[in-house]
Amino acid sequence: MKRGKNYQEATKQIDADKLYDPQEALQKVKELSRAKFDETIEVHIKLGVDPRHADQQVRGTVSLPHGTGKTRRVLVFAKGDKAKEAEQAGADIVGAEELQEKIQGGWLDFDVAVATPDMMSVVGRLGKILGPRGLMPNPKSGTVTFDIARTIKELKAGRIEYRVDKTSIVHAPIGKVSFSMEALEDNFNTFADALIKAKPAAAKGQYMKSISVCSTMGPGIRVNPLVVMQKGK
Repeated sequence: MKRGKNYQEATKQIDADKLYDPQEALQKVKELSRAKFDETIEVHIKLGVDPRHADQQVRGTVSLPHGTGKTRRVLVFAKGDKAKEAEQAGADIVGAEELQEKIQGGWLDFDVAVATPDMMSVVGRLGKILGPRGLMPNPKSGTVTFDIARTIKELKAGRIEYRVDKTSIVHAPIGKVSFSMEALEDNFNTFADALIKAKPAAAKGQYMKSISVCSTMGPGIRVNPLVVMQKGK
């Protein structure tokens, strides 16, 4: 793959053989950002698990103390009092069967969907549309709940969902290049701690095998996983 000039220049300023401490790696990401927009900073962690086995799945949610820097459009499937509660809590779109029909027609202008349990008979019909896009409400991610107000506020404030993919890697946004170092470190540490606590009992050997951080348009910078694991204890 042919890379742009800025990417190539940034790569020259990274020691490919070095495992950086988290703080140093995040500082590098900020310094090497050359895009004309406020890039998202992402963390990618390779885990010592086999996601083909149910007892080695890693999935959950975590509220980043400083958010992700992105305003999320929250859609809520609810009726009656719960619909009013959702509107008062700041949901962007609230509805029931009419939303199901709209989504089946191709509309997907939202970032996360929440549903009350009694609406899952309606939402379930959208599985083939929402599932592949990671938008399907799920009890495991806390998006199927009667606690609508708290859930919406957490999602708006920066709660993210993480899940190990088929290559045993977890990907997550932890902020923007414009964030202060303190905010980025807090978000990184909060996410890493949540991942450590989510370690399956069936996982053997080194849990965090490799870690890298990068900006949207920048190269990955390798982080020492042993340092991260030690801090998380």
